[in-house]
Amino acid sequence: MTQHFSSRSPIDGSTVWEGPESTPDEVAAVMRQAHESWPLWRRTPVTRRIEIVRRFAEILNQRRQEISTLITREVGKLPWEADAEVTAAIAKAELSIQAMQDRRGEQVAVEGAVSRVVRYRPIGVTLVLGPFNFPLHLPGGQIIPLLLAGNTVVFKPSDQATGVAAWTVDAWREAGLPDGVLGSIVGGVAPAVSAIDSAELGGVYLTGGRAAGKAIHRQLAGRPAVLLALELGGNNPLMIVGDPHPQRLADLVTFSAFVTSGQRCTCARRAIFVRGDATQHQIDAVIERTRALRVGLPEDNPAPELGPLISEAAAESLWQTYVRMLELGARPLVPMEQPTTGNSPTKSSAPKNPPQKNLVRPAIVDATGLSTDALTEIGAAEWFGPLLVVERCDRFEDAIDAAARTPYGLAASLIGGNVAMFETFLDRVAAGVVHWNRPTTGAAGVMPFGGLGASGNHRPAGYHAIDFCNDPVASLQAEQLDACDPWSAAMR
Repeated sequence: MTQHFSSRSPIDGSTVWEGPESTPDEVAAVMRQAHESWPLWRRTPVTRRIEIVRRFAEILNQRRQEISTLITREVGKLPWEADAEVTAAIAKAELSIQAMQDRRGEQVAVEGAVSRVVRYRPIGVTLVLGPFNFPLHLPGGQIIPLLLAGNTVVFKPSDQATGVAAWTVDAWREAGLPDGVLGSIVGGVAPAVSAIDSAELGGVYLTGGRAAGKAIHRQLAGRPAVLLALELGGNNPLMIVGDPHPQRLADLVTFSAFVTSGQRCTCARRAIFVRGDATQHQIDAVIERTRALRVGLPEDNPAPELGPLISEAAAESLWQTYVRMLELGARPLVPMEQPTTGNSPTKSSAPKNPPQKNLVRPAIVDATGLSTDALTEIGAAEWFGPLLVVERCDRFEDAIDAAARTPYGLAASLIGGNVAMFETFLDRVAAGVVHWNRPTTGAAGVMPFGGLGASGNHRPAGYHAIDFCNDPVASLQAEQLDACDPWSAAMR
């Protein structure tokens, strides 16, 4: 039976996109079309593929207000963030072209009559599973290099960002992408499961949570020929040492923890302070800045700094995480509250009931002095919203241990300290993105992006995404058969 579903705006609950969920038969048809289209696309000259990618970027630029507005409406991003996402998506085109030329260009070395050649072969039919928080940029960071490398793509977006995905697929068609090269399926988990079961599948590319990544890994058990690239979440530590200026520190910490209402996989989840003379002043500044943050809807005036969470269910999940931390003994420094009217801050103490709306104020809890078991549980948790855990440690070594107390390894940042301290931090806190005196959310398009441990599976994206879009093929080549007996040559 076909399931009908819709994507609703987190701003006002209005319907952004609606339609039937892709059935198993429809998924099979899209996968089959991608498989049938692959031979022609892989033989399409790379110069033509580059032309189409550049035309797609031009369309994004020409219609940026249209797609930016759609992103805001469908996932609740504030206008400046939606516009920044479009800018990043446009830049991804040239960055991916450059990465392909830098990292996957044909290599030839000649030694006498023999040439050593390395070429790159596309994987085939690939499945891209996109997230809601960057519904244009993050899927594009995989779709663009996959297409450049000669693969066909089936795109299954988050069911909370189907409208943006439909717009994106139409833009690719307008850019000149042939039919069947980029297909789409829509709905919840079921269509993704059907696609992963497809015999035509060559690779799966997920940006999402740890539970989804593990489920796909289990589903692919016994199918080593299917490449799996996982870009998962994190429990990211910020470590503060020395006497960074309290106000500057407060700006950096709150931005790391609460930008996009905490709905970035690189957002800081734990702030770990090495106790010093300035520590309490620093924490007080963070608390003050957090309380002053304006929370509201995208069109509010004055403009908010934090928008809504993606759904009421997301707010409820965050509330349950907050409650669990209090049960473990954490002390609220900024209690989790539900805004009453737009930007107006509430002055009440911790709420008696969990928030029912998706407009949630940032919260901070202090986990200093909790048992090792409690701290381990907090370090292993995965949450997606404006909630920060503070911990104070007496020594630098203790803070390093605290920062490393997580199975995740996406992002980490050291604030303050010196070169030796940063090198120790870099060595001991295993993460794929490690910064010094910068927010955890910082990323550069010309660098790799990915996590270690529970945050990924050794497939960093960003500039290095092209690496898992094709396979190297090594050839020893001679234009004529060598008169030399290979047995004799081998036994010399």
